[in-house]
Amino acid sequence: MTDRHHAAAIVPARDLDASTAFYRRLGFEVVGDHGDYRLLDDGRGWRIHLRSTPDWPRRVEDNPMGLYLYVEDVDAVADRVRDLIIEPQGPHARVWGTYEFAVSDPSGTLVRIGRVLD
Repeated sequence: MTDRHHAAAIVPARDLDASTAFYRRLGFEVVGDHGDYRLLDDGRGWRIHLRSTPDWPRRVEDNPMGLYLYVEDVDAVADRVRDLIIEPQGPHARVWGTYEFAVSDPSGTLVRIGRVLD
């Protein structure tokens, strides 16, 4: 991977500090801070831009945003956010061929973390 060819999701953040803390638990670090816009990177390919949106969505459960973060060691990431995992069984194999779990960020963005099963 090169810095010239990558993708970064722009994610709404009702509370920029709370969202930053959440994504740090997933392994991200702030690499750029522009007041109401922060750039986060995990150093291995995940990149997220947090955009301050204090009034959106009006209800957290109405946020239509979602992310899928692929990682080799799903269980290691799950251990860092175990208390936030949505499904009670934690990481598990899905019928569509992934091993994954899901969490919700402070603004209601659904974040699935997983890997494709062999």
